Amino acid sequence: MNIYLIAVVIYLVFMAMVGLYFAKKSVKNSDDFMVAGRSLPLFIVMGTLLATFVGSGTVVGGASFIYQYGPFAAIFNLSGGIVGAVILYFIAGKIRKVEIYTVPELLARRFGNGALYISSVIIIFAFVGIAAYQFTGGAYVLQLTTGIPLEIGAIIMCALVIFLTVSGGLFSVAYTDALSAILIILGFIIGVPFALNAVNGFDGLALSLPETAKSWNGGLSFPQLLGYFLPLFLLVLGDQNMYQRFSSAKDPSVARRSTIGFLVGSIFVISLTILLATTSIVLFPEIKPDTAILSLAIEGVPLVVGLLILCAAVAFIITTATSYLLSASGNIVRDLIESSSKNKISESKLLWYNRVTVFVLGILAYVLGQFFPSVLAIQMYSYTMYGASLTPAILATVLWKRATKAGVVSSMIVGGSATMIWEIGLDRPLDWNSVLFALPLSVLTLIIISLVTQNKDLSTDSKNHFAG
Repeated sequence: MNIYLIAVVIYLVFMAMVGLYFAKKSVKNSDDFMVAGRSLPLFIVMGTLLATFVGSGTVVGGASFIYQYGPFAAIFNLSGGIVGAVILYFIAGKIRKVEIYTVPELLARRFGNGALYISSVIIIFAFVGIAAYQFTGGAYVLQLTTGIPLEIGAIIMCALVIFLTVSGGLFSVAYTDALSAILIILGFIIGVPFALNAVNGFDGLALSLPETAKSWNGGLSFPQLLGYFLPLFLLVLGDQNMYQRFSSAKDPSVARRSTIGFLVGSIFVISLTILLATTSIVLFPEIKPDTAILSLAIEGVPLVVGLLILCAAVAFIITTATSYLLSASGNIVRDLIESSSKNKISESKLLWYNRVTVFVLGILAYVLGQFFPSVLAIQMYSYTMYGASLTPAILATVLWKRATKAGVVSSMIVGGSATMIWEIGLDRPLDWNSVLFALPLSVLTLIIISLVTQNKDLSTDSKNHFAG
Protein backbone atom coordinates (compact mmCIF):
# COMPACT_ATOMS: atom_id res chain seq x y z
CA MET A 1 0.00 0.00 0.00
CA ASN A 2 1.20 3.58 -0.73
CA ILE A 3 3.36 4.73 2.20
CA TYR A 4 2.32 8.36 1.69
CA LEU A 5 -1.33 7.43 1.93
CA ILE A 6 -0.70 5.42 5.10
CA ALA A 7 1.08 8.35 6.76
CA VAL A 8 -1.64 10.84 5.79
CA VAL A 9 -4.44 8.51 6.94
CA ILE A 10 -2.74 7.90 10.30
CA TYR A 11 -2.41 11.62 10.89
CA LEU A 12 -6.00 12.29 9.84
CA VAL A 13 -7.25 9.58 12.22
CA PHE A 14 -5.22 11.18 15.00
CA MET A 15 -6.83 14.56 14.30
CA ALA A 16 -10.28 12.94 14.33
CA MET A 17 -9.49 11.40 17.74
CA VAL A 18 -8.51 14.83 19.05
CA GLY A 19 -11.85 16.15 17.87
CA LEU A 20 -13.72 13.37 19.66
CA TYR A 21 -11.73 13.97 22.86
CA PHE A 22 -12.66 17.63 23.04
CA ALA A 23 -16.25 16.90 22.03
CA LYS A 24 -16.61 14.76 25.15
CA LYS A 25 -14.39 16.62 27.59
CA SER A 26 -14.61 20.33 26.82
CA VAL A 27 -17.58 21.35 24.66
CA LYS A 28 -20.54 21.88 26.97
CA ASN A 29 -22.15 24.98 25.45
CA SER A 30 -21.95 27.40 22.51
CA ASP A 31 -19.31 29.48 24.30
CA ASP A 32 -17.00 26.45 24.40
CA PHE A 33 -17.84 25.62 20.79
CA MET A 34 -17.23 29.12 19.39
CA VAL A 35 -14.41 30.61 21.54
CA ALA A 36 -13.06 27.65 23.56
CA GLY A 37 -14.47 29.06 26.78
CA ARG A 38 -12.13 32.08 26.42
CA SER A 39 -9.43 29.99 28.08
CA LEU A 40 -6.65 29.32 25.56
CA PRO A 41 -3.02 29.84 26.68
CA LEU A 42 -0.40 31.82 24.75
CA PHE A 43 1.26 28.98 22.84
CA ILE A 44 -2.06 27.54 21.62
CA VAL A 45 -3.32 30.97 20.48
CA MET A 46 -0.05 31.54 18.58
CA GLY A 47 -0.32 28.13 16.92
CA THR A 48 -3.94 28.49 15.92
CA LEU A 49 -3.32 31.97 14.46
CA LEU A 50 -0.47 30.63 12.34
CA ALA A 51 -2.36 27.54 11.20
CA THR A 52 -5.40 29.63 10.26
CA PHE A 53 -3.17 31.84 8.11
CA VAL A 54 -1.02 29.09 6.56
CA GLY A 55 -3.51 26.69 5.04
CA SER A 56 -4.17 25.75 1.45
CA GLY A 57 -3.80 29.45 0.65
CA THR A 58 -0.05 29.18 1.31
CA VAL A 59 0.79 25.51 0.76
CA VAL A 60 -1.22 25.30 -2.49
CA GLY A 61 -2.31 28.78 -3.60
CA GLY A 62 0.86 30.58 -2.50
CA ALA A 63 3.05 27.82 -3.93
CA SER A 64 1.13 28.10 -7.20
CA PHE A 65 1.92 31.82 -7.38
CA ILE A 66 5.62 31.18 -6.64
CA TYR A 67 5.79 28.46 -9.30
CA GLN A 68 4.22 30.70 -11.95
CA TYR A 69 5.86 34.05 -11.20
CA GLY A 70 9.04 33.32 -9.26
CA PRO A 71 10.37 33.96 -5.74
CA PHE A 72 10.82 37.74 -5.89
CA ALA A 73 7.26 38.47 -6.99
CA ALA A 74 6.14 36.01 -4.30
CA ILE A 75 7.88 38.03 -1.57
CA PHE A 76 5.70 40.98 -2.50
CA ASN A 77 2.57 38.86 -2.76
CA LEU A 78 2.88 36.85 0.46
CA SER A 79 4.17 39.72 2.60
CA GLY A 80 0.61 41.05 2.74
CA GLY A 81 -0.14 38.74 5.65
CA ILE A 82 3.00 39.81 7.50
CA VAL A 83 2.17 43.51 7.22
CA GLY A 84 -1.35 42.75 8.43
CA ALA A 85 0.03 40.84 11.42
CA VAL A 86 2.08 43.87 12.50
CA ILE A 87 -1.04 46.05 12.60
CA LEU A 88 -3.00 43.34 14.46
CA TYR A 89 -0.61 43.70 17.41
CA PHE A 90 -2.04 47.12 18.20
CA ILE A 91 -5.70 46.10 18.19
CA ALA A 92 -5.64 42.51 19.54
CA GLY A 93 -5.96 43.61 23.19
CA LYS A 94 -8.95 45.80 22.39
CA ILE A 95 -10.72 42.94 20.66
CA ARG A 96 -10.21 40.59 23.62
CA LYS A 97 -11.58 43.16 26.08
CA VAL A 98 -14.94 43.49 24.31
CA GLU A 99 -15.42 39.67 24.28
CA ILE A 100 -17.10 39.26 20.91
CA TYR A 101 -18.02 36.04 19.15
CA THR A 102 -18.15 37.43 15.60
CA VAL A 103 -17.10 40.51 13.61
CA PRO A 104 -20.73 41.47 12.85
CA GLU A 105 -21.31 41.59 16.61
CA LEU A 106 -18.42 44.07 16.85
CA LEU A 107 -19.96 46.22 14.13
CA ALA A 108 -23.46 45.98 15.61
CA ARG A 109 -22.37 47.30 19.00
CA ARG A 110 -21.58 50.61 17.36
CA PHE A 111 -23.68 50.72 14.19
CA GLY A 112 -26.75 48.57 14.88
CA ASN A 113 -28.42 45.53 13.34
CA GLY A 114 -28.21 46.74 9.74
CA ALA A 115 -24.43 46.48 9.88
CA LEU A 116 -24.74 43.09 11.58
CA TYR A 117 -26.96 41.50 8.93
CA ILE A 118 -25.06 42.81 5.91
CA SER A 119 -21.63 41.88 7.29
CA SER A 120 -22.87 38.41 8.25
CA VAL A 121 -23.99 37.65 4.69
CA ILE A 122 -20.69 38.89 3.25
CA ILE A 123 -18.66 36.77 5.67
CA ILE A 124 -20.67 33.65 4.90
CA PHE A 125 -20.07 34.09 1.14
CA ALA A 126 -16.34 34.68 1.65
CA PHE A 127 -15.72 31.98 4.23
CA VAL A 128 -17.56 29.28 2.30
CA GLY A 129 -15.24 30.14 -0.60
CA ILE A 130 -12.14 29.85 1.61
CA ALA A 131 -13.30 26.48 2.92
CA ALA A 132 -13.91 25.38 -0.67
CA TYR A 133 -10.32 25.82 -1.75
CA GLN A 134 -9.11 23.92 1.32
CA PHE A 135 -11.11 20.93 0.04
CA THR A 136 -9.47 21.34 -3.38
CA GLY A 137 -6.01 21.57 -1.82
CA GLY A 138 -6.57 18.40 0.19
CA ALA A 139 -7.89 16.67 -2.90
CA TYR A 140 -4.58 17.40 -4.66
CA VAL A 141 -2.78 15.54 -1.87
CA LEU A 142 -5.01 12.50 -2.26
CA GLN A 143 -4.67 12.56 -6.04
CA LEU A 144 -0.87 12.69 -5.90
CA THR A 145 -0.58 9.95 -3.29
CA THR A 146 -3.32 7.57 -4.42
CA GLY A 147 -4.55 8.61 -7.86
CA ILE A 148 -8.02 9.38 -6.49
CA PRO A 149 -9.81 11.86 -8.83
CA LEU A 150 -9.97 15.43 -7.56
CA GLU A 151 -13.76 15.34 -7.30
CA ILE A 152 -13.72 12.28 -5.02
CA GLY A 153 -10.80 13.63 -3.02
CA ALA A 154 -12.67 16.85 -2.37
CA ILE A 155 -15.67 14.86 -1.07
CA ILE A 156 -13.40 12.93 1.33
CA MET A 157 -11.79 16.14 2.61
CA CYS A 158 -15.20 17.77 2.98
CA ALA A 159 -16.49 14.87 5.09
CA LEU A 160 -13.45 14.87 7.38
CA VAL A 161 -13.51 18.63 7.88
CA ILE A 162 -17.21 18.60 8.72
CA PHE A 163 -16.65 15.80 11.24
CA LEU A 164 -13.78 17.59 12.98
CA THR A 165 -15.63 20.89 13.16
CA VAL A 166 -18.92 19.43 14.34
CA SER A 167 -17.27 17.33 17.05
CA GLY A 168 -14.97 19.60 19.04
CA GLY A 169 -15.57 23.19 17.92
CA LEU A 170 -12.76 25.68 18.55
CA PHE A 171 -11.20 23.51 21.25
CA SER A 172 -10.32 20.75 18.78
CA VAL A 173 -9.48 23.27 16.04
CA ALA A 174 -7.10 25.29 18.25
CA TYR A 175 -5.16 22.35 19.68
CA THR A 176 -4.80 20.55 16.35
CA ASP A 177 -3.77 23.91 14.88
CA ALA A 178 -0.93 24.22 17.39
CA LEU A 179 0.28 20.70 16.58
CA SER A 180 0.05 21.40 12.86
CA ALA A 181 2.08 24.60 13.26
CA ILE A 182 4.94 22.67 14.86
CA LEU A 183 4.74 20.00 12.18
CA ILE A 184 4.79 22.37 9.21
CA ILE A 185 7.75 24.37 10.55
CA LEU A 186 9.70 21.21 11.35
CA GLY A 187 8.92 19.61 7.99
CA PHE A 188 9.86 22.70 6.00
CA ILE A 189 13.09 23.30 7.94
CA ILE A 190 14.25 19.74 7.33
CA GLY A 191 13.05 19.74 3.72
CA VAL A 192 14.80 22.91 2.51
CA PRO A 193 18.42 21.56 2.59
CA PHE A 194 17.40 18.45 0.64
CA ALA A 195 15.47 20.47 -1.93
CA LEU A 196 18.38 22.88 -2.42
CA ASN A 197 20.80 19.99 -2.72
CA ALA A 198 18.68 18.53 -5.51
CA VAL A 199 19.16 21.72 -7.58
CA ASN A 200 22.88 22.09 -6.69
CA GLY A 201 22.40 24.76 -4.06
CA PHE A 202 21.54 28.43 -4.45
CA ASP A 203 24.01 28.85 -7.33
CA GLY A 204 22.48 25.97 -9.26
CA LEU A 205 18.98 27.27 -8.54
CA ALA A 206 19.86 30.74 -9.81
CA LEU A 207 21.37 29.32 -13.01
CA SER A 208 18.44 26.99 -13.73
CA LEU A 209 15.51 29.34 -13.13
CA PRO A 210 13.78 30.79 -16.19
CA GLU A 211 14.56 34.46 -16.75
CA THR A 212 11.01 35.54 -15.96
CA ALA A 213 11.17 33.85 -12.56
CA LYS A 214 14.35 35.80 -11.76
CA SER A 215 12.74 39.19 -12.33
CA TRP A 216 11.38 41.28 -9.47
CA ASN A 217 7.83 41.12 -10.80
CA GLY A 218 7.64 37.69 -12.50
CA GLY A 219 6.32 39.31 -15.66
CA LEU A 220 3.37 40.93 -13.85
CA SER A 221 2.57 44.63 -14.03
CA PHE A 222 2.63 46.65 -10.81
CA PRO A 223 -1.20 46.81 -10.61
CA GLN A 224 -1.33 43.03 -11.00
CA LEU A 225 1.24 42.58 -8.21
CA LEU A 226 -0.72 44.94 -6.00
CA GLY A 227 -3.83 42.96 -6.82
CA TYR A 228 -2.21 39.89 -5.27
CA PHE A 229 -0.76 41.70 -2.23
CA LEU A 230 -3.88 43.50 -1.07
CA PRO A 231 -6.35 40.58 -0.68
CA LEU A 232 -4.12 38.68 1.77
CA PHE A 233 -3.25 41.88 3.64
CA LEU A 234 -6.89 42.85 4.01
CA LEU A 235 -8.01 39.36 5.01
CA VAL A 236 -5.44 38.98 7.80
CA LEU A 237 -6.13 42.49 9.05
CA GLY A 238 -9.88 42.00 9.31
CA ASP A 239 -10.25 38.20 9.47
CA GLN A 240 -13.04 37.14 11.81
CA ASN A 241 -11.04 34.00 12.58
CA MET A 242 -8.20 36.11 13.94
CA TYR A 243 -10.59 38.14 16.06
CA GLN A 244 -12.20 34.98 17.42
CA ARG A 245 -8.74 33.67 18.33
CA PHE A 246 -8.09 36.85 20.27
CA SER A 247 -11.46 36.42 21.99
CA SER A 248 -10.58 32.82 22.89
CA ALA A 249 -7.36 33.88 24.68
CA LYS A 250 -7.50 33.74 28.46
CA ASP A 251 -6.79 37.50 28.79
CA PRO A 252 -5.99 40.62 26.69
CA SER A 253 -2.25 40.29 27.33
CA VAL A 254 -2.19 36.77 25.85
CA ALA A 255 -4.15 38.03 22.83
CA ARG A 256 -1.72 40.86 22.19
CA ARG A 257 1.47 38.80 22.71
CA SER A 258 0.17 36.00 20.49
CA THR A 259 0.46 38.31 17.47
CA ILE A 260 4.24 38.43 17.98
CA GLY A 261 4.53 34.65 17.72
CA PHE A 262 2.17 34.71 14.76
CA LEU A 263 4.32 37.33 13.00
CA VAL A 264 7.58 35.42 13.54
CA GLY A 265 6.00 32.13 12.49
CA SER A 266 4.48 33.68 9.37
CA ILE A 267 7.81 35.11 8.23
CA PHE A 268 9.45 31.75 8.82
CA VAL A 269 6.87 29.65 7.00
CA ILE A 270 6.53 32.05 4.06
CA SER A 271 10.32 32.16 3.58
CA LEU A 272 10.57 28.38 3.59
CA THR A 273 7.58 28.05 1.25
CA ILE A 274 9.22 30.38 -1.25
CA LEU A 275 12.44 28.36 -1.16
CA LEU A 276 10.69 25.02 -1.56
CA ALA A 277 8.31 26.08 -4.33
CA THR A 278 11.15 27.79 -6.22
CA THR A 279 13.12 24.53 -6.34
CA SER A 280 10.01 22.88 -7.82
CA ILE A 281 10.22 25.25 -10.80
CA VAL A 282 13.54 23.62 -11.70
CA LEU A 283 12.84 20.05 -10.60
CA PHE A 284 9.31 19.70 -12.01
CA PRO A 285 8.84 22.09 -14.95
CA GLU A 286 5.66 20.44 -16.25
CA ILE A 287 3.48 19.98 -13.15
CA LYS A 288 0.29 21.84 -12.23
CA PRO A 289 1.31 25.00 -10.33
CA ASP A 290 -1.08 24.13 -7.49
CA THR A 291 0.99 21.01 -6.71
CA ALA A 292 4.44 22.67 -6.42
CA ILE A 293 4.98 21.89 -2.72
CA LEU A 294 3.11 18.58 -2.78
CA SER A 295 5.06 17.21 -5.76
CA LEU A 296 8.31 18.16 -4.06
CA ALA A 297 7.28 16.29 -0.92
CA ILE A 298 6.58 13.13 -2.90
CA GLU A 299 9.41 13.16 -5.44
CA GLY A 300 12.00 15.77 -4.51
CA VAL A 301 13.11 14.95 -0.95
CA PRO A 302 13.84 11.76 1.06
CA LEU A 303 10.85 9.65 2.03
CA VAL A 304 10.77 10.57 5.73
CA VAL A 305 11.07 14.28 5.00
CA GLY A 306 8.39 14.05 2.33
CA LEU A 307 6.03 12.29 4.71
CA LEU A 308 6.54 15.04 7.29
CA ILE A 309 5.88 17.82 4.78
CA LEU A 310 2.87 16.02 3.34
CA CYS A 311 1.25 15.39 6.72
CA ALA A 312 1.93 18.96 7.76
CA ALA A 313 0.40 20.31 4.55
CA VAL A 314 -2.72 18.18 4.97
CA ALA A 315 -2.97 19.21 8.62
CA PHE A 316 -2.86 22.91 7.76
CA ILE A 317 -5.37 22.51 4.96
CA ILE A 318 -7.82 20.71 7.24
CA THR A 319 -7.45 22.98 10.26
CA THR A 320 -7.90 26.07 8.09
CA ALA A 321 -11.07 24.62 6.59
CA THR A 322 -12.46 23.75 10.03
CA SER A 323 -11.70 27.29 11.22
CA TYR A 324 -13.64 28.96 8.44
CA LEU A 325 -16.63 26.62 8.63
CA LEU A 326 -16.78 27.10 12.39
CA SER A 327 -16.53 30.86 12.04
CA ALA A 328 -19.23 31.09 9.35
CA SER A 329 -21.58 28.93 11.40
CA GLY A 330 -21.25 31.46 14.20
CA ASN A 331 -22.44 34.20 11.87
CA ILE A 332 -25.57 32.26 11.01
CA VAL A 333 -26.38 31.09 14.53
CA ARG A 334 -25.42 34.14 16.61
CA ASP A 335 -25.86 36.99 14.15
CA LEU A 336 -28.86 35.82 12.15
CA ILE A 337 -30.80 33.27 14.22
CA GLU A 338 -30.16 34.28 17.83
CA SER A 339 -30.23 38.05 17.26
CA SER A 340 -33.58 37.86 15.46
CA SER A 341 -35.22 35.50 17.96
CA LYS A 342 -37.73 37.06 20.33
CA ASN A 343 -37.18 34.36 22.94
CA LYS A 344 -33.93 33.26 24.53
CA ILE A 345 -32.57 30.12 22.89
CA SER A 346 -31.19 27.44 25.19
CA GLU A 347 -27.48 26.58 25.13
CA SER A 348 -28.17 23.02 24.03
CA LYS A 349 -30.23 24.23 21.09
CA LEU A 350 -27.58 26.81 20.11
CA LEU A 351 -24.95 24.09 20.12
CA TRP A 352 -27.18 21.90 17.95
CA TYR A 353 -27.81 24.81 15.55
CA ASN A 354 -24.04 25.38 15.24
CA ARG A 355 -23.38 21.77 14.34
CA VAL A 356 -26.17 21.54 11.77
CA THR A 357 -25.04 24.81 10.23
CA VAL A 358 -21.45 23.55 9.89
CA PHE A 359 -22.74 20.52 8.00
CA VAL A 360 -24.78 22.61 5.55
CA LEU A 361 -21.97 25.13 4.96
CA GLY A 362 -19.52 22.29 4.33
CA ILE A 363 -21.72 20.93 1.55
CA LEU A 364 -22.08 24.41 0.02
CA ALA A 365 -18.30 24.86 0.12
CA TYR A 366 -17.78 21.63 -1.79
CA VAL A 367 -20.28 22.70 -4.47
CA LEU A 368 -18.69 26.16 -4.81
CA GLY A 369 -15.23 24.63 -5.22
CA GLN A 370 -16.31 22.89 -8.41
CA PHE A 371 -16.81 26.22 -10.22
CA PHE A 372 -13.28 27.65 -9.90
CA PRO A 373 -10.36 26.54 -12.10
CA SER A 374 -7.66 26.69 -9.41
CA VAL A 375 -7.00 27.28 -5.73
CA LEU A 376 -5.35 30.63 -6.53
CA ALA A 377 -8.44 31.84 -8.42
CA ILE A 378 -10.94 31.11 -5.67
CA GLN A 379 -8.43 32.36 -3.08
CA MET A 380 -8.28 35.82 -4.65
CA TYR A 381 -12.07 35.99 -4.99
CA SER A 382 -12.72 34.98 -1.38
CA TYR A 383 -10.04 37.23 0.11
CA THR A 384 -11.30 40.22 -1.86
CA MET A 385 -14.94 39.60 -1.02
CA TYR A 386 -13.99 39.77 2.65
CA GLY A 387 -11.19 42.32 2.58
CA ALA A 388 -12.73 44.98 0.34
CA SER A 389 -16.16 44.67 1.93
CA LEU A 390 -15.39 44.29 5.62
CA THR A 391 -11.84 45.26 6.56
CA PRO A 392 -12.37 49.02 6.01
CA ALA A 393 -15.55 48.85 8.10
CA ILE A 394 -13.84 46.86 10.87
CA LEU A 395 -10.89 49.24 11.11
CA ALA A 396 -13.22 52.23 11.10
CA THR A 397 -15.23 50.66 13.94
CA VAL A 398 -12.16 50.17 16.09
CA LEU A 399 -10.06 53.20 15.13
CA TRP A 400 -12.12 56.03 13.56
CA LYS A 401 -14.52 58.06 15.71
CA ARG A 402 -16.10 59.86 12.77
CA ALA A 403 -17.32 56.73 11.00
CA THR A 404 -21.12 56.58 10.79
CA LYS A 405 -23.66 53.83 10.35
CA ALA A 406 -24.55 55.05 6.86
CA GLY A 407 -20.89 55.15 5.85
CA VAL A 408 -20.07 51.69 7.16
CA VAL A 409 -23.15 49.98 5.74
CA SER A 410 -22.73 51.66 2.34
CA SER A 411 -19.05 50.72 2.26
CA MET A 412 -19.82 47.04 2.84
CA ILE A 413 -22.50 46.95 0.16
CA VAL A 414 -20.33 48.72 -2.40
CA GLY A 415 -17.27 46.54 -1.64
CA GLY A 416 -19.20 43.28 -1.98
CA SER A 417 -21.11 44.38 -5.07
CA ALA A 418 -17.98 45.68 -6.79
CA THR A 419 -16.19 42.38 -6.19
CA MET A 420 -19.02 40.41 -7.78
CA ILE A 421 -19.32 42.81 -10.73
CA TRP A 422 -15.58 42.70 -11.49
CA GLU A 423 -15.19 38.94 -11.08
CA ILE A 424 -18.44 37.68 -12.62
CA GLY A 425 -20.09 40.50 -14.55
CA LEU A 426 -16.95 41.89 -16.22
CA ASP A 427 -14.80 38.72 -16.06
CA ARG A 428 -11.71 40.46 -14.59
CA PRO A 429 -10.77 43.12 -17.17
CA LEU A 430 -7.02 43.61 -17.82
CA ASP A 431 -6.49 40.41 -15.84
CA TRP A 432 -6.53 42.51 -12.67
CA ASN A 433 -7.80 41.06 -9.42
CA SER A 434 -11.04 42.61 -8.24
CA VAL A 435 -9.48 44.17 -5.14
CA LEU A 436 -8.06 46.97 -7.32
CA PHE A 437 -11.61 47.93 -8.27
CA ALA A 438 -13.54 47.07 -5.11
CA LEU A 439 -11.24 48.38 -2.36
CA PRO A 440 -10.95 52.02 -3.53
CA LEU A 441 -14.71 52.20 -4.03
CA SER A 442 -15.33 50.72 -0.58
CA VAL A 443 -12.92 53.09 1.20
CA LEU A 444 -14.10 56.19 -0.64
CA THR A 445 -17.71 55.31 0.08
CA LEU A 446 -16.93 54.85 3.78
CA ILE A 447 -15.11 58.19 4.08
CA ILE A 448 -17.39 60.35 1.97
CA ILE A 449 -20.71 59.11 3.30
CA SER A 450 -19.46 59.15 6.91
CA LEU A 451 -18.40 62.79 6.57
CA VAL A 452 -21.64 63.78 4.85
CA THR A 453 -23.81 62.05 7.51
CA GLN A 454 -21.83 63.18 10.58
CA ASN A 455 -24.56 65.35 12.07
CA LYS A 456 -27.31 62.85 11.27
CA ASP A 457 -25.71 59.89 13.03
CA LEU A 458 -25.85 60.94 16.66
CA SER A 459 -25.70 57.31 17.80
CA THR A 460 -22.08 57.02 16.66
CA ASP A 461 -20.68 59.07 19.52
CA SER A 462 -22.87 57.49 22.18
CA LYS A 463 -22.00 53.94 21.10
CA ASN A 464 -18.30 54.45 20.40
CA HIS A 465 -16.78 51.73 22.59
CA PHE A 466 -13.72 51.21 20.40
CA ALA A 467 -12.39 54.15 18.46
CA GLY A 468 -9.70 56.31 20.02
